[in-house]
Amino acid sequence: MMDLQVSARQDLLYRQAKFICNAAISHVQIRHHRASPATDIEETQMSDAPPAANPIAFEYPLSNLRNSLKLAGHTKIVAIGSSSTVGEGNIEPFPSRLELALRKRYPNQMIDVLNRGVGGQEATNEVLRFKADVLDENPALVIWQVGTNAVYRDKDFKLSDVVQAMATGLDELVGLPMDVILMDLQYTTAVVNPDKIKLAEQMVSLIATAVADHARTGVNLFRRFALMQSWCNGGVPIAGLIDPNDPSQLHMSDWATEGVTLALDGAIKQAVETQAST
Repeated sequence: MMDLQVSARQDLLYRQAKFICNAAISHVQIRHHRASPATDIEETQMSDAPPAANPIAFEYPLSNLRNSLKLAGHTKIVAIGSSSTVGEGNIEPFPSRLELALRKRYPNQMIDVLNRGVGGQEATNEVLRFKADVLDENPALVIWQVGTNAVYRDKDFKLSDVVQAMATGLDELVGLPMDVILMDLQYTTAVVNPDKIKLAEQMVSLIATAVADHARTGVNLFRRFALMQSWCNGGVPIAGLIDPNDPSQLHMSDWATEGVTLALDGAIKQAVETQAST
């Protein structure tokens, strides 16, 4: 019964997003930036398939999370970041969705995904909260969402400071018995418009470099930007990825948030099972 309810909910979310997108298509024209197909949005309709659940696998296993799940205790996951993490408007954010998915997969475990997001913040602010919001919780997994406000609010954040904060934060986390996932920025109009796209692509590259610099410590990268961009490249209008009630065009729609959660959950599942089979 629960499987049917989850499936029905996902289908409803998709149909709602499709209705919103196709309504928007009737009134506006949006051209994708140079990394997307040069197609008028008037000619592009959302497909009937929901977003792919796991197009991007993690490079490293989540051994600390796996070990925690094997025990009959309390598994904690901390999600720290900005408004994508804490949630905005009436859109349920990914941490609570992920918690439900994990509790369903491991029904005999006590699993909490602690939401430690603060809207408007960036790595420079978040690393200052690590002790109280992350380390003191002793989580098995940390999901750190970064990069969005460095692009959207570029006048408030110096890129070099954000890069240094990411390095400092990762250095602090990797020496502890917890797995780390770095999540990059969302692909929405506010961060991929012509005035922002070069900076957004630079930020995506810098986040990937920060993860690569910590490759030997097993830090994983969740490529949210590439995932959402692939939906646009596949024919989903960018309007469908944006909260229709957000005039800034920054925050993700219910449909996009669900798709990101499905992909993240799938990647976590694979990384835990890969470790279990070795």
